[in-house]
Amino acid sequence: MSSPAIPQTDSQSRSTHPDPAHIRDRLPFLRRRGLMMRGIRTFLEARDHLEVETPYAVPTPGEEVHLHPFRTVRETPQGEQETLFLHTSPEFAMKRIVAATGLPVFQFARVWRNGEQSALHAPEFTMLEWYHPGIGLDGLMDETEALVRAVLPPRLEHTGPTLDQTLDIQSPFERLTMQDAFRLHAGVDLLPTEGDATALAQAADCTLRSGENWEDLFFRLLLERVEPAIGRTRPTFLTHWPASQAALARRDPADPRVALRFELYAAGMELANAFEELTDAAEQRRRFLADRAARTALYPTRPDWPMDENLLDALPHMPPCSGIALGFDRLVMLGCGARRIQDVLWLSR
Repeated sequence: MSSPAIPQTDSQSRSTHPDPAHIRDRLPFLRRRGLMMRGIRTFLEARDHLEVETPYAVPTPGEEVHLHPFRTVRETPQGEQETLFLHTSPEFAMKRIVAATGLPVFQFARVWRNGEQSALHAPEFTMLEWYHPGIGLDGLMDETEALVRAVLPPRLEHTGPTLDQTLDIQSPFERLTMQDAFRLHAGVDLLPTEGDATALAQAADCTLRSGENWEDLFFRLLLERVEPAIGRTRPTFLTHWPASQAALARRDPADPRVALRFELYAAGMELANAFEELTDAAEQRRRFLADRAARTALYPTRPDWPMDENLLDALPHMPPCSGIALGFDRLVMLGCGARRIQDVLWLSR
């Protein structure tokens, strides 16, 4: 399916100063946005997912090393002040709800990430997150594929910022482990190199940059060699990430070198990030402490915040569960054929 392109004349000034004509230009895309949101709600509610709402201003915005939150201050009626942050994801709060209820839940959440602005990034955007107790990573991939197929046409003529491509939504989505993806598209046996930047550089036949560690080079190769080769003609699930990239995911009991994590790619865009959820609070605390140390070393002038002890207390009560964060605005871009994320937002700065 192809869609008419939004006029791109004077796009920079229009993006900065949205005028009535520009909003009218976007109305077909914005109407499609509303239809897709209703379609997703119908899909998830039909599968007994309960829609929830969690606070946006929170003491702990997240623990991802490279995400920078917006800071604000809450004032009490007594004049006391409390530093809060606009969350970078509703993940921590939603997991507490799952732990308390055992129910599958979803949320269309506004999230904030400071310093982000591009054709695919906005500092404020909409994240669709859902958590499904009782299913593993394969089951969540099945559900995600069904959801995407339910709200997008079978074929999309996508003209995007990184790729012009006919995308086949109806065919089965590709499922590719990170190990296989690096072997096929980067010529690298990835897992034996983990933690050894020199070994990875030699395997990839590339030069290690000054100060570049294994993680830096891993993401450079992922960005330069793997991502451009996947999700081109059909969406791709990139699964079983190296254990050091587990974040909030369980390690695979069958191969502890990898984590039960996937990302979904389509038409040159990362659409979603998903975990088979870790419920070991002691292990999660160790990971958070490592993230905090890395964040302090990399960004010493950035503000700090307390660890989310409520989440850590809740984790042992969570049933086996998988969860996913999907960039709703990017999914709308696919459905509309929009070139920039700003084209599917009602107003943008």
